[in-house]
Amino acid sequence: MHARAETPPRGHGTGRDSKSDFLGGNPVQLNRRTLLGSAGLIAGSVAVSVLGVMAPALAASGPVSTHPASGTPALPDSSNPPEQVRQLVQCGGTMYAVGSISTVDWDGATYNRHNAFSFSATAPYKMTSWRPDVNGKVNSIAFNGTGCHNAYLGGDFSVVNAQKARDIVEVSTSTSKINYGFAKSVDGQVETLLGYHGRILAGGDFTSANHGRHAYLASLNATTGIDDNRINLHISGSYNSGQATRIYNQQLSHSGDLDLVEGVFTSVGRQPRQQIFMLNLTGHNAVLTGWTSPEFTQQCASIESFYVRGASWSPDDGTIYLADTGYHPNGMPIGQTPRTGLCDAAAAFPATQTSVTHDWVNYTGCDSLYATAADTNTAYFAGHERWADNPGSCDSAGPGAIPAPGMVGLSPSTGAVVYNPTRGRGYGADDMLVTSAGLWVASDNAFTADKCGGVAGHAGICFLPYS
Repeated sequence: MHARAETPPRGHGTGRDSKSDFLGGNPVQLNRRTLLGSAGLIAGSVAVSVLGVMAPALAASGPVSTHPASGTPALPDSSNPPEQVRQLVQCGGTMYAVGSISTVDWDGATYNRHNAFSFSATAPYKMTSWRPDVNGKVNSIAFNGTGCHNAYLGGDFSVVNAQKARDIVEVSTSTSKINYGFAKSVDGQVETLLGYHGRILAGGDFTSANHGRHAYLASLNATTGIDDNRINLHISGSYNSGQATRIYNQQLSHSGDLDLVEGVFTSVGRQPRQQIFMLNLTGHNAVLTGWTSPEFTQQCASIESFYVRGASWSPDDGTIYLADTGYHPNGMPIGQTPRTGLCDAAAAFPATQTSVTHDWVNYTGCDSLYATAADTNTAYFAGHERWADNPGSCDSAGPGAIPAPGMVGLSPSTGAVVYNPTRGRGYGADDMLVTSAGLWVASDNAFTADKCGGVAGHAGICFLPYS
């Protein structure tokens, strides 16, 4: 994936992945959530403290309003290069946003913020003074389950507040200062962080985190940052396109016991796994569960051989929803229909810890999805898609296709469209977060993508509340 020309997104007709790093050179690492916040909220729930980890209770049943709340902070309507909010996390009464960011607009004023900022989670959504000065993109933010006083940032950076910090750092949420007791040197990009029982689970492109010996996914002591050896999975392998092994995204179950992990690999815990796997975190060491599917070994187009970019849990943890890229099945002519496999689709799978097959698949017609979240009555998906219910065509509306640009809500039981507010597509929404108050959507300002629910002024952040 390389820097992309400023032309309107239209699926994959350019012959390359439709997301690209608009800061130049490196792949955009999309949708590496859901992360855990102390006294905060994670996808689908209000969080409560259980044994030091924030386990979520059920959110409102949904769906959320099709009209966004007014007054939330936003990126400028456009910028050159485009900017992006990569993740939104709530801790206490504050929302934290990270990504590729330089300025934020709120209440008629412009705030300079270098790749991380925060604001009130309730109206009038006031910007805070928190402004860690990070010299590169921040992919991920997490809290350690004991308070909101300090935040952990992971990404592709080398300096924070004029001090060396390589790809991971702990900073105060009141002063923005670095906590020097936490080690801050990783030999490759950090793409996802998750707080769990006094540990920070870090995933990415690295082969060593803070001088530890575990590659791609490591458990770090939340106080010292040292690898505590509780994740020892021997992750390895890559897909046909030659993409390097990496961990890309993770999502904790509402029970607080299970972790879904997406990335590029063919072997995990010395067992065959591709695209996604499930860990049980309850023991001293993380253990690979038996949850898998033969469908995850099916290949999509070689330019997007890693296609399961995001996942979410149903509120009862019984169903797993997947947001996929992939363009079309490898070897299938573009014009051949109907679609098969999981490429460029939303899908639901049972969470039973054995080999499973999908409950339903809803195809976009060759447009990517990157993010998903769910409440009781709706499974939400977002990307830069133009349609839903479109298995009969590629890059055009086939028979029965429903226009659903930017995001859509599907029935948890059937996969049918039940919610369709529309959203400016841009490069594609990077994150979705359901809380007891509503649905937050993190996105970008590419191609002046500032509309959400048909309302302008929501570039980068859109909040759709429960009625």
